[in-house]
Amino acid sequence: MPAENLHAVILAGGAGERLGGARKSDLRVGGRPLIHRVAEALGASDNPLLVATGPGTSLPLLPQNAIAIPDEEVEHTGPVAGLAAAVTALDRRGIREGLLLSVAVDTAFLPTDFADRLCAAIGNAAAAAAAWQDQLYPTNVLWRLENLSRALPGARSPRSLLASLGAVAVNWTGPVDPFANLNTLDDLLELQRRARQHG
Repeated sequence: MPAENLHAVILAGGAGERLGGARKSDLRVGGRPLIHRVAEALGASDNPLLVATGPGTSLPLLPQNAIAIPDEEVEHTGPVAGLAAAVTALDRRGIREGLLLSVAVDTAFLPTDFADRLCAAIGNAAAAAAAWQDQLYPTNVLWRLENLSRALPGARSPRSLLASLGAVAVNWTGPVDPFANLNTLDDLLELQRRARQHG
């Protein structure tokens, strides 16, 4: 797949309800905002980095070469709304085929080989999803754009999308979960501890 046909979206629209309403993208782990950690792990691209910011009007501090795409008034909610926003944004630019890489903004230790491994694994499948020790992470996925567009209407969750598309799982191994995310204050403290230990 040529690099120009690979697009990426950071799903950053979560309300952070269990964190007192804090915007996850702006929380710092290891001294850096989560959104910048994720963008750095994704690496440079000639295509703009899409950031699905949710239904609100306030925006996170965007990384360089990033474009904010707010959720639209559609039937989708949560991460599915962010995926729908990305598909719509690309469609408006005339992009309806290729690959769309999605990643949750709170994946503080996203592996730097994330995109490469999913691209190598997708083959003829409609999607390839990251997993650690067989635990699937349904927002950290490489989607075939045309299949995703067709499957979105009526979808209730990224997990149901993956099931409907027959996605392949790409398993990372090792003692530490590279896709550990942040939903509670305890999660934030644990990620901070990891950052101090490993830099």
